[in-house]
Amino acid sequence: MTRLVEQHQSANTLRFSTCGSVDDGKSTLIGRLLHDCKAAFEDQLAAAKRLTNNESVRAAGEEIDFSLLTDGLMAEREQGITIDVAYRYFSTPRRKFIIADTPGHEQYTRNMATGASTASLALILIDARKGVLTQTRRHAFITSLLGIRHCVVCVNKMDLVDYSQQVFDEIVSEFSDFATRLNVPDLEFVPLSALKGDNVVEQSTRMPWYVGKPLLRLLEDVHTGSDRNLIDFRYAVQYVIRPDLDYRGYAGSVASGIVRKGDEVMVLPSRKKTRIARIDTFDGELEEAYPPMSVSLCLEDELDVSRGDMIVHPRNQPHVTRHFEAMVVWLGERKLRVGGNYWVKHTTQSVRAKIESLRYVVDVNTLSRDPEAQGLELNGIGRVVISTVRPLYVDAYRDNRSTGSFVLIDLLTNATVGAGMLIERQPEDELPSAIAEWHDEVDAPKETSSADLVGSEERAARLRQKPVTLWLTGLPASGKREVAHALDRLLFEAGHFAHVLDGRAVRGGLSHDLGFSPGDRAEHLRRVSAVAKTLNDAGLITIASFVSPTRVIRSRARELIGEQRFLEVHVASPLEWSEARDRAGTYERARSGELLHVPGVNAPYEAPTSPAIVLRPDESGFEAAAKALLSLLAEGGFLRGPDSP
Repeated sequence: MTRLVEQHQSANTLRFSTCGSVDDGKSTLIGRLLHDCKAAFEDQLAAAKRLTNNESVRAAGEEIDFSLLTDGLMAEREQGITIDVAYRYFSTPRRKFIIADTPGHEQYTRNMATGASTASLALILIDARKGVLTQTRRHAFITSLLGIRHCVVCVNKMDLVDYSQQVFDEIVSEFSDFATRLNVPDLEFVPLSALKGDNVVEQSTRMPWYVGKPLLRLLEDVHTGSDRNLIDFRYAVQYVIRPDLDYRGYAGSVASGIVRKGDEVMVLPSRKKTRIARIDTFDGELEEAYPPMSVSLCLEDELDVSRGDMIVHPRNQPHVTRHFEAMVVWLGERKLRVGGNYWVKHTTQSVRAKIESLRYVVDVNTLSRDPEAQGLELNGIGRVVISTVRPLYVDAYRDNRSTGSFVLIDLLTNATVGAGMLIERQPEDELPSAIAEWHDEVDAPKETSSADLVGSEERAARLRQKPVTLWLTGLPASGKREVAHALDRLLFEAGHFAHVLDGRAVRGGLSHDLGFSPGDRAEHLRRVSAVAKTLNDAGLITIASFVSPTRVIRSRARELIGEQRFLEVHVASPLEWSEARDRAGTYERARSGELLHVPGVNAPYEAPTSPAIVLRPDESGFEAAAKALLSLLAEGGFLRGPDSP
């Protein structure tokens, strides 16, 4: 007895969910598993036997409707469908199981997504008589979106097709073709009869052509240990524990990674660093914690930490952003509105958010994308762009299911209307779409012939200068900012009017909602280009100081501002010199892995091919470089003397 108890306690747990269309036999399969594994209580079996009135069950020689072991609601038993998610627990000598029996009806897709959100494996049931249906495809696609890496397709009701291998093979072929476009690395197929028990717990003698494992053996053997993220430490603070004056702990659960006593950690958003003093649980102090443990962390230093903050390792941080893209499963009766405002519930914080755009809607049958869709209907799946009023600490969903997921909540009804999975956009996918949105001729403002408007030429004549944008590009900390402000001073003293667009200032205001991913950087520079053009239209000389690492972005800036008004300046200070004078620590944080997309370290920098001038402030100094730019403007006819016409 002692050995059995120890074996049970040491067995790991597998959480799995059932998916598929209505009447595919999900509840019956779970009931059969519970029955054959001796996991159903006697009173449950007795009650199910009394309530069994299903003619098909009795015609099959069975005395119990196994679906009654999971379908507990009266409405479920009356209609013979699953409405709410039913959780059941059982174990074998090799493993413990937590089952989420989810509904197959399209109306209750939201419940299916809820039940599958915490699962490591999905059972997708298919009625052998009906084959792959629309709801089957929808559930399979949602399973893929939810990051479930292990999937077992159960072709059920094989007894109703005379255990035909041909029927099974046709379904396997059709589903496999569909699954090639999904991210499901571990896919298995099992022919079975939940009602008869074929291939559920024991190998069926009525399908000798199937040489694979029965379902229970597959569930016992599947390896899920490598699915858990033990690298990126993420700990969202849920509650501050303060029982007395001598104790302050921060309660929460470890979403991913491992934390040990004495580890250096950083608190977001303050970015204050400290160390772990204690890791406490109800049962006592621990030396380390890992997911999904719920613990209380005590810090060595007295820091301002509250609910919604996140504790991470300093050299492995999430993205801090107010602007992100996600795949959303829409669960609301009223369709998603582009421009609409919602609550975003992410980890332990809730923030106001706005749907900026709907990139496309997915057709679950073909997985084709409709970029012209005007909204997202109930049970629809689409890719959206979202901005929030406060930064979130996020990872891509494929890397971290906890910090990569969120729910959308209606502001008025407080109802959950959407479930989202964050996308980590790749530079090659992100940049073209971002720069393609810079300018649309259809939306360009029309020229007016009104004599009341002051034209740009009139302004230039009054200011005695030709408007131009000097676009200073180079590596971070290469001296662009210092040269730009030195030139601004020289122009001012010479009686000219200029304005500096500096990366730091613009980031803190105009682009405060953007990060540093390739797409966000492209949108940031689109805004800068639009402002530079506006300043030029006002007759001013614009000095833009930005890394702007790619040629294509600088080319689009030239197009937006105008060929005759754009001078590209390469501040070509070498990487070693730039890194040595980097007071912001950008290079150091990039080399440690804390920052991504830093040109010169973990992202490319494309030098201009034919700049108007190349500056080397590392050799000549900032003042000399600024004077060289002043001479360039004078020689180009952009500066007029006091006696010029």
